[in-house]
Amino acid sequence: MKLLKKATGFDAEKIIVLPRYQLNEMESHLIVRETYITDIGYFPRAEHHYRKRPVGCDSHIIIYCASGEGWIKIGSDQKIRVSKQTLVFIPANEPHSYGAEETNPWSIYWFHLKGSQTEMLIKNVGLETGSLQLSLSEAETLLEFFHQCYDLLSAKAYSLPHHIHVSYTIRYLLSFIGLIPRRKQDGNADDFIENAIRYMKEKIESNLTLEDLVAYTRISKQHLNHLFRKSTGCPPIDYYLRLKMQRAGELLDLTDSSVKQISLSLGINDPYYFSRLFKKMIGVSPAAYRDHLKG
Repeated sequence: MKLLKKATGFDAEKIIVLPRYQLNEMESHLIVRETYITDIGYFPRAEHHYRKRPVGCDSHIIIYCASGEGWIKIGSDQKIRVSKQTLVFIPANEPHSYGAEETNPWSIYWFHLKGSQTEMLIKNVGLETGSLQLSLSEAETLLEFFHQCYDLLSAKAYSLPHHIHVSYTIRYLLSFIGLIPRRKQDGNADDFIENAIRYMKEKIESNLTLEDLVAYTRISKQHLNHLFRKSTGCPPIDYYLRLKMQRAGELLDLTDSSVKQISLSLGINDPYYFSRLFKKMIGVSPAAYRDHLKG
């Protein structure tokens, strides 16, 4: 017997597909065109739900499984099993198929996204790595964003201010997803980074070396460098020096201490080196920084 396959038509479903003329307006708008929703929907207990796009879709797709189970296949990869509180990303123009499990069909929330900055934003938050398991609080936050976007588009899809708000909301959602640890080892990596930074702050008046940090974190020099570059964009000692210059700025703002005194208090014995380092990282000399009115 041939299995029933449905793309839409589920009881209590929600779906908005923006017409071409509105997409044209968004594509030409300086703010909205960076990231915008083309389609958005919710399929509750979507029995027989199935989609297959042999040449992919011209938009990026985000699917969140709130309950039940389903599967997704992207390109030539194996099927990914999708269960409750799982988020999955499908890149634009990538062949894919997906569907609900027969015995326990999923309930899914989904977005289709386009925009000149969407791919770059997705890449920077690490969403292209595949499925992501959400905690209950993370799932609740995601659904708040979904309902904001859906309600705004449902109420006034023709309103440009509404589209601007939706554009910023979906960007905020993507950046929020970027803060969610991807795997257990990513959680461990965050722990290593946080412990190292906490140690740096405790020793802000000292002169920590990379060897000191390796001994404290108990991971290899290469791995520590890799984790810091991935998380902060710079090596551990560079980050340590940035913390020192940040503290120097606070001392310049909040105390009458001389540049030499501040330099010494941060473990830098050469005030001329300190001044050069401060200007390189902050953009102005310590004296000019102190003279600039804040607040």
